[in-house]
Amino acid sequence: MNRISLFAATVLIAVSAQSQRLEKIKYGDFNQWVTRTIHESAVIGGHDKTIYEIGPAATIDGNKAYYPVGGSPWATSNVYAKVSGVTKGSNAVFPHDRGGGNKCAKLSTLMERVKVLGLINMDVMVAGSIFLGQMYEPVTSTKNPYSKMDMGVAYTRRPRALVFDYKVDMPATNTRVKSSGFGSKKTLPGHDDAVVFVFLQRRWEDAEGGLHAKRVGTAGKLFTTSSGWVNGFSLPIVYGNASVKPGYAGYLGLRNGNNVYYARNSKGKLVPVIEEGWDNENATPTHVILMMSAGNGEPYVGTEGLNLYVDNVAFKL
Repeated sequence: MNRISLFAATVLIAVSAQSQRLEKIKYGDFNQWVTRTIHESAVIGGHDKTIYEIGPAATIDGNKAYYPVGGSPWATSNVYAKVSGVTKGSNAVFPHDRGGGNKCAKLSTLMERVKVLGLINMDVMVAGSIFLGQMYEPVTSTKNPYSKMDMGVAYTRRPRALVFDYKVDMPATNTRVKSSGFGSKKTLPGHDDAVVFVFLQRRWEDAEGGLHAKRVGTAGKLFTTSSGWVNGFSLPIVYGNASVKPGYAGYLGLRNGNNVYYARNSKGKLVPVIEEGWDNENATPTHVILMMSAGNGEPYVGTEGLNLYVDNVAFKL
């Protein structure tokens, strides 16, 4: 259905570990990273901005749209943006050293600030996120960020759980900030949460190129407090109608409104994937959506200083 499908068969590697089968996601140990250098516009200072992608060790210099290299299924919220002719880089996902040369992914909520005296004064709240799919660059506006993302990759297995290591830094505050760079900043009550979720979908395309899906499997976890490293955490996947099962929460609901995700159809156009309902619990998926993020609110809302560290991501079969 899309270009990502072409390498989907190679992004997951099955291995045996202590009597269970783990299907590792390629580059999901986060030991290799692509380092990009974006040359920002002179009007905002002309600085070089380093931004990172998950994939084989490589260096890319220059203001170029990024396409996944080395068969990497991962995308990040790190972007090269060009808005009204002004080039800017944004980075909220970083390689982080766990010790002994072992790296993980650090997802941070931070404020991207662009200030030029008398010309530009913009603050944009960014929550670092990683997901299976692709981000399309250059980003040309802050409107509808999901419409710049091809969310999900082809996948037909029915795993029992998502397995990963995690650590959380939760700031000692009970507020969030909303700031898209346009208009005034707003302080909102309640701190944000980090989140990990998995949606297994059975997708199809209609005659006009519209994409539809039914939800086959669902899993999710909110991270509300600080924690040290938790290794080998297993997040069970619920099949069928998750809304009537224990542990269901609103953020796991069907995506068919303002929070709908996008994917490329057979015509190469990025269109919404409308989730029409819950599928039969024995259905076979066609795609998997996996998102890990330092924020669980609406776009451009977050608690600055919230960090989610993740490592060793795999599916338990």
